[in-house]
Amino acid sequence: MAIRALSRAKIPNFSPSILRILAKPSHQSSPIFHPQAPIRETHPSEPIFELRHLYHDGRPRGPLWRGKKLLGKEALFVILGLKRVKDDEEKLEKFVKSHVLRLLKMDKIAVFNELQRQDEVHLALKMFRIIQKEDWYKPDVFMYKDLIIVLARSKRMEEVMQVWESMRKEEAFPDSQTYAEVIRGFLRHGSPADAMNIYEDMKNSPEPPKELPFRILLKGLLPHPLLRNKVKQDFEELFPERHIYDPPAEIFGMS
Repeated sequence: MAIRALSRAKIPNFSPSILRILAKPSHQSSPIFHPQAPIRETHPSEPIFELRHLYHDGRPRGPLWRGKKLLGKEALFVILGLKRVKDDEEKLEKFVKSHVLRLLKMDKIAVFNELQRQDEVHLALKMFRIIQKEDWYKPDVFMYKDLIIVLARSKRMEEVMQVWESMRKEEAFPDSQTYAEVIRGFLRHGSPADAMNIYEDMKNSPEPPKELPFRILLKGLLPHPLLRNKVKQDFEELFPERHIYDPPAEIFGMS
């Protein structure tokens, strides 16, 4: 029928392939328009067109972007300002009075955490002292822990002990990780006696002792056999099933 209609209409010549397609029955047409093909229903929340791979809006992906969103404009401005004037004590104090003190509670805590993350230890400690003077401040062992660990890793052991004493006055007790980092810091600083003082404080702590601080002491006190033997005896009493490696005495020139 289609061929007859075309011939009557006097349409110019068609190629044989087109004529074959027109001659096919309608039920054998393209599968896209097959009358019996099931129609897929889309969910209202499902996008009609998948565009996720067609463009990029330029924003960072994942935790980096979420982390940036936690810092408000005021907090970011204060962080940049503190870093800019940190080497000038007079300018630093002026900036603190004019910008830092007026921050809201959450912004001050966010600035404190971000300065620690950036290893701006001196500024983080200064920010912590500012927070301590606020009316809403309450002793927070985790805040102390983060600051002590950052100070210890930076080998600022005098400031570690200042924060440590402040923590004890506020009746906040460190955990085993805090003890381990402070002990490691004193051993790196060449102060085994101070490391042992922290160790004695750890033994009197209400928290059950963990293995990590003992391991750090046993390794760091190898040049000090008398102190190490004392720690070793305590370790064997608390952890009888654990093994301790004792290197040969000749390594340290001991017979």
